[in-house]
Amino acid sequence: MLKQQKSLQDTRANFVWDIPARYNIGVDICDKHAAATPDRTAIIDVDDAGLATEISFGALRDLSNQLANALASTAQAGDRIAVLLPQCIETAAAHIAATKMGAISLPLFTLFGPEALLHRLRDSGASVVVTNAHGAGILTDLADELPALKRILCINGAQPNADCFHAACAAQPTKFTPLDTAADDPAILIYTSGTTGPPKGALLPHRVLLGHLPGVEMSHDFFPQQGDKIWTPADWAWIGGLLDVLMPALHHGVPVVACRFRKFTAKAAFDLIRTHDIRNAFLPPTALKLMRLDTPDTPVPMRSVASGGETLGKELIAWGQQVFGTTINEFYGQTECNMIVSSCAALEPAEPGVMGFAVPGHLVDVIDEATATPCDINQEGSIAVRAPDPVMFLRYWNNPDATAAKFIRIGVDDWLLTGDKGCKTPTGRIQFIGRDDDIISSGGYRIGPAEIEDCLLTHPAVQLAGVVGQPDPIRGAIVAAYIQLAEGVAGSDALASEIANHVRSRLAAYEFPRVVRFIDDMPMTTTGKIIRANLRARAEQEVPND
Repeated sequence: MLKQQKSLQDTRANFVWDIPARYNIGVDICDKHAAATPDRTAIIDVDDAGLATEISFGALRDLSNQLANALASTAQAGDRIAVLLPQCIETAAAHIAATKMGAISLPLFTLFGPEALLHRLRDSGASVVVTNAHGAGILTDLADELPALKRILCINGAQPNADCFHAACAAQPTKFTPLDTAADDPAILIYTSGTTGPPKGALLPHRVLLGHLPGVEMSHDFFPQQGDKIWTPADWAWIGGLLDVLMPALHHGVPVVACRFRKFTAKAAFDLIRTHDIRNAFLPPTALKLMRLDTPDTPVPMRSVASGGETLGKELIAWGQQVFGTTINEFYGQTECNMIVSSCAALEPAEPGVMGFAVPGHLVDVIDEATATPCDINQEGSIAVRAPDPVMFLRYWNNPDATAAKFIRIGVDDWLLTGDKGCKTPTGRIQFIGRDDDIISSGGYRIGPAEIEDCLLTHPAVQLAGVVGQPDPIRGAIVAAYIQLAEGVAGSDALASEIANHVRSRLAAYEFPRVVRFIDDMPMTTTGKIIRANLRARAEQEVPND
């Protein structure tokens, strides 16, 4: 646990990693508390009607043990167990059960369409999916293409292709002996978008949770404090929800509010914070911008607010201080190596437009890839993290070439390349400059253009497709698709809507192009690659002036 000292330098100097050789996430975030304080509240599950259901650590241990027993005949250590659910008690129980079994939990976003789910389930070879009625319905049409999938459990009761989650658990004993896992054993597989090819599975070990803790503690002004209670609108299928909020909070025994709105609104968010006396939150920049547009008449005091995914400006930080009574701490990372940079108002005042300091325990630098040397102050370079590092991923699933390409050798050390450009400031902070690739950062989501382009090409009217991000004041960027139509097809507003909905229904709702433009000739290199830089320039020129 990060201990606050008089300065950041002292805090860093006094920090020492404590990563045991044998460690299990499920035991750490659930069973240890169930043994010591079984009645302590773990999760407060708030449904669409505002009804709250609490579960204690003792009850959560029993439920996860029953689930582990129910799955013992289907999944073994190392098998992939997919969790296709929104924020809810069963989601946490599924991840806990999977990790206690020594299996690998595979978080999946509920807004994924059939093609997005098919790729992740087929590539991972998942043998079990824990889902709801909606998810079970989507999986019905994919069954023939998922030979490894043996069982589906549905939290809404039995379905034609799924067993009832609660009935399966109720039939099992509440005693289960967790597997004695090593800290480096694989625990979680999260697919992350890339610029080329389909999304890659980043395989994370059990130690990754311990690696997250300093960054979480720093971004929440030395979390936890007495009375802390945390929430995020970010889905637990993403690393920002799962490993920046749910699991670190449970590690510390801090109650987690589970509530993901069908449609995020500022009023709903403020009401939830007030009603449940939420003291801590991870609020992505898009959520903050939407909340700022509907600022309440009276402040909503909180102890800590963290944000990440986009740079926060001076005005947004000032607004947060006025409304929340605290400084929004900005943090930075990615699925492969998360929570490595953060601001911390409890130690140093925020520097608007600069994301923060390297978190104690992590060696982060800006390097010149051409010379394999560290950059000077204010010199643009590639943000990199020295390996090994407790929060660093093990490898990409079934993709050794991509894994090797993620690292660079500098002297005798290996460094992980984040793929982002930045520079070191005179104050010792790291400033984010931009993506080193074509990833689109929209509403806190990292969106790879390749998957969307592939989907667009399955529409009969599309001959070529190029996807880029267009600047947007609320989301940071929106997906813009430039389409070269098939011969004989005429563009129209109706066709543009049809093409956008084609993506929405097959991938994820946040990935569909909000802008569709028809062009005569796609800008391409002599080797046949789309020149996305040209499309980005065009997209920026087309941004409305209002």
